[in-house]
Amino acid sequence: MRISQETSFDEAEIFELYDSVGWGPWTRDIARVCRSLVNSHLVITARNESGQLLGLARTVSDDEMVCYVQELLVNARFHGQGIGRRLLEHLMERYAHCRYFMLTTDHESTPEGLANHAFYRRLGLIEHHEQGLSAFGLKVADS
Repeated sequence: MRISQETSFDEAEIFELYDSVGWGPWTRDIARVCRSLVNSHLVITARNESGQLLGLARTVSDDEMVCYVQELLVNARFHGQGIGRRLLEHLMERYAHCRYFMLTTDHESTPEGLANHAFYRRLGLIEHHEQGLSAFGLKVADS
């Protein structure tokens, strides 16, 4: 498996990845998703030896104080193979100098949330409230 930075994206390939994990709000406008990837601070991908896209992570960052992991996803057919771990560890090392390294995931009461929380905890991340912090945002459409 190869982890590398990418700056251009094939819509069909990106659609397949996002669709594999059921991210409907993203797949409804895949051109917009590709534009968001291009406009991100950093996008890294995991590909196998034949070049197939296995997973992707992207950040929004000032590269000084804040790194926000906007997306981390692995094609559902390849879950459990350490791909997500490798992508996130790459980002954690890359942004180790930033004061805040954060992301948003499903609530632990949801089917995906429980597994997501366990995954992030295994990698040393903790919830904001455990540090005396809170996160706020506008209501997400379709939630």
